[in-house]
Amino acid sequence: MKIHFCGAAGTTTGSQHLLEINGKKILLDCGLYQGHRADELRINRDFPLFNPEEIDHVILSHAHIDHSGNIPNLVKRGFKGNVYCTHATRSLCAIMLVDAARIQEHDCAFLTKMHKRAGGTDTVAEVIYTEEDARKCLDSFVATSYERRMVIDDGIALTFYDAGHILGSAQVVLDIDDHEDGKHKRLLFSGDVGRGNNELLRDPAAVENVDIMIMESTYGGRRHEAPSRDDESFYREIREALAREGKIYIPAFAVERTQQLLFLLNRAFEEGMLGKTQVYVDSPMAISATELFRAHSECLNQDVYASLFASKDPFSFANLHMCRTVSESQSLNDIKKSLIIISASGMCEAGRILHHLKLGIGNPKNTVLFVGFCAANTLGRRIMDGAKDVPILGGHYPVRAQIRSLDSFSGHADHGELLQYFRNTKGKKSSVFLVHGEPECAQALQSALESEGAAGVHIALKDEVVCC
Repeated sequence: MKIHFCGAAGTTTGSQHLLEINGKKILLDCGLYQGHRADELRINRDFPLFNPEEIDHVILSHAHIDHSGNIPNLVKRGFKGNVYCTHATRSLCAIMLVDAARIQEHDCAFLTKMHKRAGGTDTVAEVIYTEEDARKCLDSFVATSYERRMVIDDGIALTFYDAGHILGSAQVVLDIDDHEDGKHKRLLFSGDVGRGNNELLRDPAAVENVDIMIMESTYGGRRHEAPSRDDESFYREIREALAREGKIYIPAFAVERTQQLLFLLNRAFEEGMLGKTQVYVDSPMAISATELFRAHSECLNQDVYASLFASKDPFSFANLHMCRTVSESQSLNDIKKSLIIISASGMCEAGRILHHLKLGIGNPKNTVLFVGFCAANTLGRRIMDGAKDVPILGGHYPVRAQIRSLDSFSGHADHGELLQYFRNTKGKKSSVFLVHGEPECAQALQSALESEGAAGVHIALKDEVVCC
């Protein structure tokens, strides 16, 4: 068996790991690489490290775009096999991949417009795939449940285990009868590992009898400031923001983060904390994703699961309003009273949150509350880092609003939680490959694992091929 690390090796984006087993080629994840534009086009458009037509199967850990986002292009370029995933992952991909195509189309149109405004005449950027490509690729998806063993090829059986990261996220287990050396091997690909004790999801499942492990290292060497489910810190920020009698803007990822916020605000409403304050979810994709949380109760923890079948909806309350249309979004600008707006994107790079920040970030009564990670060079990161003025939609605006951030909502296990996940995973674990982490993070996790007695811990390199 060979493992070819094609993406998310030495970085945290573009997850792709190619397995060669018994003459078959299996791709673990097919995510979009995100980085410098020239690299994005070269890596995402052409698949320089393998031929899509030669891939027999794709196994998808979860729906985040850095893990699923290039599947439409893979199918477009000749892949004809199945894409295996959980039921919830397939449902999320149905909205997230189409959204990714729309973002590409918008970005390419904007770049071409700017180029022509500067005197150029040609099209400077073309989409990697269209909305139609995104919809078409869903025909290749084959969904199954957690902990249900499925034979996908000669000597290769697949089982998904809950990863507790987002709705439908899975650890991938392959039971392999290797025809070349006659040995049975159990490979575990962690995908992205959740923190556990999540407001909505179940804890990551413990997998038994693992021989080979491909493990993420995103937060190696780093610890979250707050524990998971630090609800009181969130409520404190809401109370203090409402006391200023301004508007509260919460940039939030449409999947997972928005639903966590609704769950907590539901409780705040029941306890009288919100009073008459109205809450608006201003993101069509977040609204669609919330509907999927109701539909996929198999992924939810026991408390949330029970509430779905009781008299109350954990994602809804009397003061909540869902804004799908542009006119509904624009009408929020006319409201003078305190309100809470949850809107994408979480890093403030696109979407309706930009229009709200443009109008409200200069008011000291208002609050911008970040509840997720913002990457370097994003607008969200600039605001979090204390910028005095920021560029938004072609203009520059002073930052006078109160800026707050919480990291208890993070969906990624931190250093200590990754170590605990490794301990919970049973078996020989004779070969461990660290992926999906910046070099310093992978090195920190490698040192910590080795100090606990783990052997054969290797930091995967881009385009490296190893035999197992």
